[in-house]
Amino acid sequence: MSADTRAPFRADEVGSLLRPQEIKQARADHAEGKIDDAELRGIEDVHIAEVVARQEQAGLKAVTDGEYRRSWWHFDFLAGLEGVELEQGADALQFDGVKTKSESIAVTGKVDFGNHPMLEHFKYLKSVAKVTPKMTIPAPSVLHFRGGRASISQEHYPDMDAFFQDTAEAYRKAVHGFYDAGCRYLQFDDTVWAYLCSEKEREAARARGDDPDPLPEIYADMINHALSDKPDDMTITTHVCRGNFRSSWISEGGYEPVAEILLGGTNYNGYFLEYDTDRAGGFEPLRFLPKGDKRVVLGLITSKFGTLENKDDIKKRIDEASEFVDLDQFCLSPQCGFASTEEGNVLEVDEQWRKLELAVEVATDVWGEV
Repeated sequence: MSADTRAPFRADEVGSLLRPQEIKQARADHAEGKIDDAELRGIEDVHIAEVVARQEQAGLKAVTDGEYRRSWWHFDFLAGLEGVELEQGADALQFDGVKTKSESIAVTGKVDFGNHPMLEHFKYLKSVAKVTPKMTIPAPSVLHFRGGRASISQEHYPDMDAFFQDTAEAYRKAVHGFYDAGCRYLQFDDTVWAYLCSEKEREAARARGDDPDPLPEIYADMINHALSDKPDDMTITTHVCRGNFRSSWISEGGYEPVAEILLGGTNYNGYFLEYDTDRAGGFEPLRFLPKGDKRVVLGLITSKFGTLENKDDIKKRIDEASEFVDLDQFCLSPQCGFASTEEGNVLEVDEQWRKLELAVEVATDVWGEV
C-alpha cells in the first residue's frame, strides 16, 4: 500500500472533545448575562487554539475545534438553519439510565441555509490549524428523525416531500458554504442509521406518526442531493453511532438492516462506524462497501470510558474486519466523540488523549502511516 494523504486518515477522530472547565464556566456566565458575546468568543478562541495544537501533538492529521462552541452535537447547527428553532422545555432524550436537559428543535418555517454562524467557527479553526481542519455537522436525516412529523410545521409543510426536498437543498448549500469558507473535510454526524437498526427506536418513530420502512431510501436521496455537486477536492464522510451522552447510549443492533443502502447507496467518501461493543453487531455488513476509494473508519476504541484498549486486541479486530473488506479501505478512530454534549463523557482528559495517541500508534503499525 502506498502512502497517501486522503481523508479520512488512517488514524482519525470523530469530532468532539472534553470541554475545559474554563469553557463550561464561560458558557454558564454568558447564559446568565455576566459576559457578552465577544468575551465568550475570546475565551473559546484561546482554548480552541490550544486543543488544536494538542491534537497535532498527538499525531493526528485532521483536527477539529472540539465542538467547544456548542452545547449539543446536533441542535446548535440545526437551530442555525433558517426555519428551525431551538425549543426549551421539550421532552428530555432518554438514554440508558440517564436523561439529557430539556431542549429540542422544531421546524417552524421553510428550511434553508443562509449566513450560518458555524461558517465563522470553521474559519477560525482553519486559521489556527497546521494540518487539515475538519468540520462536523449533523446529517440532514437528523432534522427529521429526532422529532418526526410532529416537530415539523403543518402550515409550512403539509406535504412531507417538500420538507425533504428543502432540507436536502439546504444541505447542498451548506456543503458549498463550508467549501467557500475553506473547508475540504466535512463530516455529517448521523445516529439515525443505527436507530433504524433498533426495533425500539423504529417503534418510537411509529408512535410519532412516522413509518420507518421507507426512511432509508428517503434519507439516502437527501444525502445524495446534498452531495450532488460536491467539489472534487472536498471529502465528506459520515459518522454513525447509537447515541452518546455522559457515556451512555440509546439504541442497540447491528448494521445489517441498513448496510446495503448506507454503504452502497450513499455517496460519502467514508463511514465512521461504531464498533466498540457488541451493541454494534459483527463486521459482516461491511461486505456491502464497494471496492475502490471509499473507506470505513473502524470505531474500535471506546470514547465512553477511560480504560485503555490493548493494541494487539485492536489489531486482531482489524484483521477480523478484513475478512469482508480489503485492509487498504480501513482506518481507525474512537467510536464516537468524547463530548457529544457539553457535559462530556465519564473519563479524564488524559485518558482522552491517550486513546487518540493509541489510534495513531496502531495506525502506524498496521498501515505504516497516519
